[in-house]
Amino acid sequence: MKAVGTLTRQARSPKSRSSQSKAPAQRRAVVPAGQQSLLFISLLVMVSALVVLGLVMVLSASAVVSIEHSGSAWSKFGRQAASAGVGLILMYVTIRIDYHHWRTLMAPVVVSSVFLLALLAVPGFGVSQNNATRWLDLGVISFQPSEVAKLGLIFFAADILSRPRRDIRNARATLVPVLACTTLFAVLFMLQPHFGNTLILGMIALTMLFWAGASMRLLSVMTLVGVSLAGVVVWSTAWRRQRLLNVFDPWSDPDGSSYQLLQSLHAITVGGIRGTGLGDGLAKWGFVPYAHSDFIFAVIAEELGILGAGAVILLFLGIGVLGSVVALKAPDPFGMLLAAGITTWIFTQAFLNLGSVMGIVPTVGVTLPLLSHGGTSLVVMMATTGILLNVARQARRSDQ
Repeated sequence: MKAVGTLTRQARSPKSRSSQSKAPAQRRAVVPAGQQSLLFISLLVMVSALVVLGLVMVLSASAVVSIEHSGSAWSKFGRQAASAGVGLILMYVTIRIDYHHWRTLMAPVVVSSVFLLALLAVPGFGVSQNNATRWLDLGVISFQPSEVAKLGLIFFAADILSRPRRDIRNARATLVPVLACTTLFAVLFMLQPHFGNTLILGMIALTMLFWAGASMRLLSVMTLVGVSLAGVVVWSTAWRRQRLLNVFDPWSDPDGSSYQLLQSLHAITVGGIRGTGLGDGLAKWGFVPYAHSDFIFAVIAEELGILGAGAVILLFLGIGVLGSVVALKAPDPFGMLLAAGITTWIFTQAFLNLGSVMGIVPTVGVTLPLLSHGGTSLVVMMATTGILLNVARQARRSDQ
């Protein structure tokens, strides 16, 4: 497991760079930024498939709620389609921009994320819903600053951990800054509160430290501390504790805290292998709360069956695998860590959402990336995958 870190330290070593300059024939060629490799195309197809499927399923899952709120079955779909349009433009831009340029934006993104997250606590700016204040209302637009903060952490950790003169074994220069940034964002997330996004932050930080070459002993201690803190948070809060217990016994409170989970499992079961047919599901008729957002996978499983649900799972697994390949083939440590952080974000969030819908993990209130209804999540995620795709365009070719 130390191989990744060893490769990273060798990439930073002046001696290694000197030896590479003396033997140019042995160096791996870097694909030009504009060249579309099979790795790039495969990732692009998977991301595009999820976005298109998401638009179709949001239209199906939100029609009833849209009619109830606005009188039109197209209202929520219209906003999602507009967000997808903005996301498509940003994804095209981030695909074309050399990922090295994002290093210069690390500080502005982190500082602005802290400011926007703190602004949620200011009366008149933060929008509260379901006992949580996660949306920032700026009059013209409203969005979730936590989505930008997750990208900010990736920029920060990738920059700190890939600087040539910083050794991963020097905790003061590498570990401490990354943990400080992660802790700051985590505290601001928990003030909302948003436990699910806090878990994603922790996974991003741990994974990027692993890819940077941190010792397994240190990572094990950090994991143990993180799991212990998460356990304390869950067990000390009545409703979080009940959600955890519901995983082991969903029928303990069928008309209360377990209602959403039981309805979700029922929808998945009704779908069978081929599903009830697109648009013919019943979950969206109020039986599954938030069917168009956090629990959209239940609608997919009901209407498209195991085949459709399995395809979604395979697409996320494919992004996880190909994203890791991009990290391994990245031209430099900064690209490697960017790809690893972005892949971890997508995969972890997808796992938490799918696990919540299927009763594998407690409900944590995170969207299914690229699929769920949510403008901020879709726009930021599409822009972020564009950065991953830019790293893929410049990945080292395996034949040289």
